[in-house]
Amino acid sequence: MLDWLLYHLRNKYVIGSLVFFTWMLFFDRNDFISQVSLRSQLSGLEADKEYYLEEIENNLNDMNELMSNKENLEKFAREKYYMKKDDEEIFVIVTEKKKKKFFSFND
Repeated sequence: MLDWLLYHLRNKYVIGSLVFFTWMLFFDRNDFISQVSLRSQLSGLEADKEYYLEEIENNLNDMNELMSNKENLEKFAREKYYMKKDDEEIFVIVTEKKKKKFFSFND
């Protein structure tokens, strides 16, 4: 078995192939590690694309709803931009949110 392996390792085509595959796996500009990294970036970007396409669709639906119904438009303007009628007053009540305490050295 060892003789067979040594015999084939002395073959110039086997040596050339091993050098070529080693070069392609580790040292080339488009090596295997880079390809794995690029593939993971691509999957992340595709997920972002899907998210943004859904957000665009939701925003278009909201825009169509606001343009078709005056009551919804008025509600949106009041809630989002604090708009009011001339004879109204608006009071905005802001509540403090409790901060989550993960750990403390002074306990």
